[in-house]
Amino acid sequence: MTSLLNKLKPNIDSKNKKKRVGRGIASGTGKTCGRGHKGQKSRTGGKIQVGFEGGQMPLQRRLPKVGFSSRTNLLSMDIKYDRLSVIKEKEITIDILKKYKLIKSKIKKVKVIGPCTIKDKKTLKDISCTKSVSEFISK
Repeated sequence: MTSLLNKLKPNIDSKNKKKRVGRGIASGTGKTCGRGHKGQKSRTGGKIQVGFEGGQMPLQRRLPKVGFSSRTNLLSMDIKYDRLSVIKEKEITIDILKKYKLIKSKIKKVKVIGPCTIKDKKTLKDISCTKSVSEFISK
């Protein structure tokens, strides 16, 4: 039993009839067309901006501006030197940190910070570090 598209019957509830306004008193939406009498909303093009409070200073302008999100912080990250104890290699690069899942894959800049409580020393390649970490590595 195949049904043809031109033989399908539409669901009665699937379509709402278009409201015909301004078609006489008997229709229920005649004369003022459901807009009431006078005022800004009754006129054509009488739209009110979102957040407009009738000339009062709007809420979004009364509240102070807060917060700032630096876009450079999305691509850079700090990591503690002690967390590098997991890595078996002596020379550490950003790719190795990504391999051990110490940093996210989108990170491009890494800075190693102290304290240095572990004993094994690592060499950092293309990774910046704090003064305390550089002193620990050079000793």
